[in-house]
Amino acid sequence: MRRRLLSILLIFTILFLISSPATAQSYLFQLPTETIDAYWNSDGTLALDYTLVFINDPSGHVIDYVDLGLPNSNYSDSNITASVNGNQVYDISSSGFQGQGSDGVAIGLGQYSINPGATGTVQAHIEKISGVLYTDSQDNTYASAVFKTAYFISSIVTGNTDLTVTFHFPPEVKPDEPKWHAAPPGFPSQPETAMDNQGRIIYSWHNANANGHTQYEFGASFPKSYVPSGVIVTSNPFAGINLSGAILPILCIGGFIAIVVAGLSSSTRRKQQYLPPKISIEGHGIKRGLTAIEAAILLEQPLDKIMTMILFSVIKKNTAEVITRDPLEIKVNQPLPEGLQPYEKDFLDAFQKSGLDRRKSLRDMVVNLVKNVSEKMKGFSRQETIAYYTDITKRAWEQVEAANTPEVKSQKYEEVMEWTMLDKNYDGRTQDVFRNMPVFIPMWWGHYDPSFGRTATVPTATPVSVGGGAARAPGADFAKSITTGVQTFSSKVVGNINEFTSSITSVTNPPPKVSTSTYKGGGTSSSGHSCVCACACACAGCACACAGGGR
Repeated sequence: MRRRLLSILLIFTILFLISSPATAQSYLFQLPTETIDAYWNSDGTLALDYTLVFINDPSGHVIDYVDLGLPNSNYSDSNITASVNGNQVYDISSSGFQGQGSDGVAIGLGQYSINPGATGTVQAHIEKISGVLYTDSQDNTYASAVFKTAYFISSIVTGNTDLTVTFHFPPEVKPDEPKWHAAPPGFPSQPETAMDNQGRIIYSWHNANANGHTQYEFGASFPKSYVPSGVIVTSNPFAGINLSGAILPILCIGGFIAIVVAGLSSSTRRKQQYLPPKISIEGHGIKRGLTAIEAAILLEQPLDKIMTMILFSVIKKNTAEVITRDPLEIKVNQPLPEGLQPYEKDFLDAFQKSGLDRRKSLRDMVVNLVKNVSEKMKGFSRQETIAYYTDITKRAWEQVEAANTPEVKSQKYEEVMEWTMLDKNYDGRTQDVFRNMPVFIPMWWGHYDPSFGRTATVPTATPVSVGGGAARAPGADFAKSITTGVQTFSSKVVGNINEFTSSITSVTNPPPKVSTSTYKGGGTSSSGHSCVCACACACAGCACACAGGGR
């Protein structure tokens, strides 16, 4: 009997130890990459796309479930789909959610569970979440949208997370209408602006050194007119909260001044930047194969220089010649050869028009050129690509400078002329390179400068015949002729170059409006996976996502 009792006691002890949380294997993983796309739709609902890359620790529990916190309970499980490494899974249940907080969904990974030491990508798409928009407290004609990311408790997730959160505004919203709210610590104060593949305006926040255990809050506002009036939550989020009437206005005024000062300091820079701060969501690697003119857009060279580069390009291809330089008029040679770039065709079409119609067509040409460069840069690193084409410019000049004779220098210069023009000091550098020696003028130069071969541009630049029928002129005068052509574009073709540039950047790189609204997020974390989505937002719809990920 004693032996039997000891055996039973031992069995119970073993069972207790096996089931004890203290001895159970724990979840432990890294979350190196997380991307979230929040689609604010025309019907006032929110759709979410989560992509979570997990690296399960070799000592960790198999990741068999992911608990994903959601903004509220105004959704249906039938509107949620999920996949693991591209394989769809069907075990999706709100009732199985084990994160603290009432709103979320449990995603069962089933046969695609992520084993210890393995990597897996979990994607979830949630449609038709309602009750997510509030009235902006500083402008009652605007709807405020705030989103808080899902997060995991710090004891189970390690390392940094490359986090990107992107807001997609309703399709009809215009580029200059949205207003961004203050960004979380560690993120740029101003979101990246671009257009998605549906033509929707997007704001994107990115931080390569975020983490998976912090809940980050992002917000923006857009005109109410783009969503039905009945979808805006009208309850007062400050009901029952006693706020000091003296302190809050002072803080708001101080914040407004700081925002205005920051805005003014960046306004001039933005007007000269054709591309958004980052082209959509930046990828990796160099985008090779851009033409010198496309590279000039990427390097954000002055538009009058870019126009002159296009003029040189069509002349060198024998598709056009200058009739008069002041005012600039060109003759288009027909038929056009094959292989012209789209911007070259648009450029030639624009010069078939006159006055304001020509200016508008040139503006449209540049806008399309910028959009094409943005499209080509998708998936590539802007920083690496800029360095690549800057190096091409540097090496182009080195080839010219290394040549020992005027003839060879001139030949090399003609070969790489479009790349040397990407140098900010190309005119001064041309003068320096050809100082005290002549430039052997390219054969096509007469189609650019109608006075060439008839009268001298300047007394010292009278061309003289040399071997091979070429002509030469002092390098300083040659450089001056290029500069004069650029200035002609600025003053005679497009008018005020700053205004012309602004008319383009207002379309290709619209300034996001700054919301002066202030808000404070709810959401607290204790043991387990907690998120109390208590909304205390002065201008914000409390669309907060809670924690998940463990079992």
